[in-house]
Amino acid sequence: MASNYYSRSPPPLQHPVPTHPAFIPEPPSTPISPQGYQRFTSSPPNQQYAARSQYHAPFQPIPHHSPPTMQPQPQPHIQQHIPDFAAWGVNDTTAQFGMQLGHSAVAAGQDYVQKNFGGMIPVTMLKHHFNVSNSYVIRKLQLVIFPWRHKPWTRKVRRTEAGHTEWQPPRDDINSPDLYIPLMALVTYILVSAFQTGLQERFHPQILGSSATRALVVVLLDFLFVKCGCYLLNVQGTGQVVDLIAYGGYKFVGVILTLFAGLLKLGPTLYTLVFLYAFAANALFVLRSLRSVVLPETPANVGTVNPASRKRRIGFLFLEAVLQVVYMGILVRV
Repeated sequence: MASNYYSRSPPPLQHPVPTHPAFIPEPPSTPISPQGYQRFTSSPPNQQYAARSQYHAPFQPIPHHSPPTMQPQPQPHIQQHIPDFAAWGVNDTTAQFGMQLGHSAVAAGQDYVQKNFGGMIPVTMLKHHFNVSNSYVIRKLQLVIFPWRHKPWTRKVRRTEAGHTEWQPPRDDINSPDLYIPLMALVTYILVSAFQTGLQERFHPQILGSSATRALVVVLLDFLFVKCGCYLLNVQGTGQVVDLIAYGGYKFVGVILTLFAGLLKLGPTLYTLVFLYAFAANALFVLRSLRSVVLPETPANVGTVNPASRKRRIGFLFLEAVLQVVYMGILVRV
């Protein structure tokens, strides 16, 4: 059976040899687009040149140009947006009438506030009391802390272009009251009080409000006492409301010094001495400053105050000075 079996390998595969046709027809040429796109074909160079010559002019060299210089571009003009009243169904006449009516209402409101509250809250005087400089603030703080070293205490006046006399601003007169130092001292007092309670581990956000309320109540009580005393003593020309509030606000400088003495933990003895010194300095400052209000030294008032009335006014000034220890004692108890 093995002898009858015949096996041999198959013959190798023969691949056909590729043949090329003798001539391949050229496809029709595509017109060259105006943008410069060209179709490359396998036609001879002469035929390509002939086809291009039908659509293009003879080759010309492109002249060389220098690169354009950068010119600054003009900035776009920002136009103010004006509302289109026509889109809201309002014509120009109605819009102008409404704007004029609004201006008239604002002007009438300002006149009403000035007529009804101008005597109690002189808004025009606020700018005068904030007209300060750095040198004035430093010299004024030295005056409040060391009042016995200062002389004289008389305020300066100046004549306006209309021929009237008015007080000089704090920038030009150290004796003129201002609102900058009292306001900054009030804010500093609130922050120092909150900081002290934080060191004592009993801080709460409500302490900020309670400190501010206590400070404002003390200033209001001091102002009402001076105002009522001047009214009962028939003091003419008791000064502006802002002046009296400013004089009562300088006490916060001594209160802040006392609070800092408590923060430094100098001991109860030194703390008491600092408080007494701050009270004495503030009392002397108030006594000398309010003298020009209660006992004005002007030529028109010379000889118009009898000795009995003068004695009562001097007693009122000393009482106001002594009351500063009560006001400052309330403020330092944080």
